[in-house]
Amino acid sequence: MAFTFFNTLGRRRQPFEPLRAGKVGFYGCGPTVYNYAHIGNLRAYVFHDILVRSLRRAGYEVTHVMNITDVGHLSGDNDEGGDKMVKSAEERGKSVLEIADFYTGAFFNDTGRMNITRPTVVCKATEHIPEMIALIERIEKNGFTYFAGGNLYFDITKFPSYGELALLRIEDLKAGARTALDKNKRNPHDFVLWFTKSKFENQALIWESPWGRGYPGWHIECSAMSMKYLGEQFDIHSGGIDHIPIHHTNEIAQSEAATGKKPWVGCWLHNEFLVLDRDKMSKSTGDFLTLQSLVDAGCDPLDYRYFLLGGHYRSQLQFSWDSLSGARNARKSLTDRIRSLADKAPPAVLEYLSRGRAEIAAGPALERLEAFNRALQDDLSTPRAMAELWGLLRDGEAEPVEALAAAFDMDRALGLGLEAVLREDKPADDEALAREIEGLIAERAAAKKAKDFALADSIRQGLKERGIALEDGPGGTVWRRF
Repeated sequence: MAFTFFNTLGRRRQPFEPLRAGKVGFYGCGPTVYNYAHIGNLRAYVFHDILVRSLRRAGYEVTHVMNITDVGHLSGDNDEGGDKMVKSAEERGKSVLEIADFYTGAFFNDTGRMNITRPTVVCKATEHIPEMIALIERIEKNGFTYFAGGNLYFDITKFPSYGELALLRIEDLKAGARTALDKNKRNPHDFVLWFTKSKFENQALIWESPWGRGYPGWHIECSAMSMKYLGEQFDIHSGGIDHIPIHHTNEIAQSEAATGKKPWVGCWLHNEFLVLDRDKMSKSTGDFLTLQSLVDAGCDPLDYRYFLLGGHYRSQLQFSWDSLSGARNARKSLTDRIRSLADKAPPAVLEYLSRGRAEIAAGPALERLEAFNRALQDDLSTPRAMAELWGLLRDGEAEPVEALAAAFDMDRALGLGLEAVLREDKPADDEALAREIEGLIAERAAAKKAKDFALADSIRQGLKERGIALEDGPGGTVWRRF
């Protein structure tokens, strides 16, 4: 499969060509572990997962690296404000490392529940301070820094292409120098590579360095850790769109200043926000929902994953409880159709399918599968991919075994756990389904008696979409799967 991605660097679609044939180095910005991840954060990690799954499904060997920020992330990306980790520790009466360990565990618990594949390498900032110091020394040696007020700064004027990712002109950035909040900075867009205690008198985590006892700036960790595990140049870097103007812009500058190699990253991919009532979800305002909030409301974590797949990663996605409920119902219909197809296949065939060794002959299932592949190849268009999955299951043209085989192949990228449906406790499921359908049949009969034919038709159509047919006869209404 040949992929085309929208590269933020240059703002254009381009064919994806990794540095090494068949191998992909991918770095995705991970969490700052001072609180629970909110559902907007989790959108980014589902996007990362779809990217990795799709590449691996296409035959690439993917090394996926994710950082855990457990030191040095200030509340403002431009070196202003307090340290998020320290603030959380003080509020909860814990040490910074206790807070980091707790919320790291909570983060991976959430991603596990959403069927997000764990990265190849998970690296904590606090465990890579020597690598950061070594990288800063290279930047300093190459003449891109200055020392002022106890801190070591990166001088953006020494890096002519600074701001290219964010479409910023360095001449305009120079013009704003009078507005600097940090009086040690020559330019307000210069950034700190290493803080000493001059920034915070009682910083919780500090280390010895050539510039004094202190701690690293936030941006340097991603450059140092990505290079350690992926090399000085690699294929894909991703994160939220909010990282473009400062964090990722600074990463590029310091990395290429250290190595002299351009480009540092071949392709930059950025996901849009999840919005709640037209505003970005934010921990700083306290206006956010966690995955557990959705679970407490009766949703399965995979319902939320299904909801996210309905939007392209580069488009804003509006969250509402109604839209989540719609995703929940749609995913239930999807699994009902998988069960319906499975009922038509012998147990030996289902075991064969579960081991992923099914062949799909030319015909409707293969056509749908090829269209699905084209959707993913086109900048990971999950809405189009989902449409092909539904078309496969709805049109009934493919043989049940081939339809299942194609659906399971598609799900290697989507991660909705469709094969697990075959391993669920079917008698309990069937009993619950039967009770639900009989209740709907009774509701439909009452609607017809009250001459509310729109409601009666709606109930029939809703069941049809779940693969359930109603047949009216002299003895009443009966149902069957199709």
